[in-house]
Amino acid sequence: MAAQAVRSVARERGGITDGAGVVILGGCAVWSLIAATGRDARPEGVLLAVLAVAGGYACGRICGSLLPVAAASAASLAALCLAVASLPGSGMAGADPVTAPGSTGATAALLALASGAACCAAWAARPYPLRLGLRLLALGIAVTALLLGSVAGFAAALGVLLCSLAAARAHRRAVGLAGLALAAGLVVGGSWAVAEDALPDGLTVSLEGRLSTNRVLLWRDAIALAKENPARGTGPDRFGRLSPTARQTPGADGKPHSAPLQQAAEQGIPGVVLLGAAFAWMLYGLWRSPRSTPVALTAAAALTALAALAGIGNALSFTQVTAGAGLLAGLATARQLGEDGADAVAVSGAGARPRSRQT
Repeated sequence: MAAQAVRSVARERGGITDGAGVVILGGCAVWSLIAATGRDARPEGVLLAVLAVAGGYACGRICGSLLPVAAASAASLAALCLAVASLPGSGMAGADPVTAPGSTGATAALLALASGAACCAAWAARPYPLRLGLRLLALGIAVTALLLGSVAGFAAALGVLLCSLAAARAHRRAVGLAGLALAAGLVVGGSWAVAEDALPDGLTVSLEGRLSTNRVLLWRDAIALAKENPARGTGPDRFGRLSPTARQTPGADGKPHSAPLQQAAEQGIPGVVLLGAAFAWMLYGLWRSPRSTPVALTAAAALTALAALAGIGNALSFTQVTAGAGLLAGLATARQLGEDGADAVAVSGAGARPRSRQT
């Protein structure tokens, strides 16, 4: 009776999390249509991104319930292959010498997701040799990033691996998730401060040198457009036509190379709120996840790396990245069949120490 009550409460809370995801993702889709109403706008990109996240999440939940180790391992290898294929000049990223930093964010994001999936698979594996091999795969992904010339991808992949190893000592995942959310917020806040020219002159000059003057000018155009239309923005996919910097940049892709600033410019304040809510929903799902704490924190680290890259780059403009984010979140929140202990972890607030036999 007690076990049945525990499982019932766990399913109820899982249903609340899934219901919140439906509302938030649905809100993102509906608001993009509202922001496009009466304008020469194209909300198809936003709708495709929402569909990719939802589809990836559903696939991850299903595969993670049936084959947690195999599914996460396959996802890691697939993301690695896509990262290699998305290099500038391969035809997928479509990078130009001027816009390459933003486009190559897709490569870095895929490498971070690949590392996160490999580490999740390692925590789910029972045999020690297999677990060690999967962690070596994550390390190999970081090395591959260096060979590909993606410094951001190397930092992201290695950071995810180190966070995953550190998660072994975490007893309450809420603290770790809060720290990761704060890190993502600092990156987004920093990019916004640079766009507003609110930082000290020396720091601003230093950041502009690393980010490129062109990207900072794009950010400032996004801020200007957001201030002109704070409620609905200018409409999806209209930034490139309205930004003076984008129009004057040869080969520009029409993006400000910052997901929050793009939402602010094209969909106003509600668009930014919905984007933040989608990230918060994923972290909340990981907090309530029946999987072990190391798995949840590893996935959260990969998603945080993606959020940071999206805050200063163009990562979320690529369907393979948004689908990969949804897939990883689904894998890390899947309830494995026949695992009563997993339900108990979910009900206890997702902060308990993982059981040694939990996969």
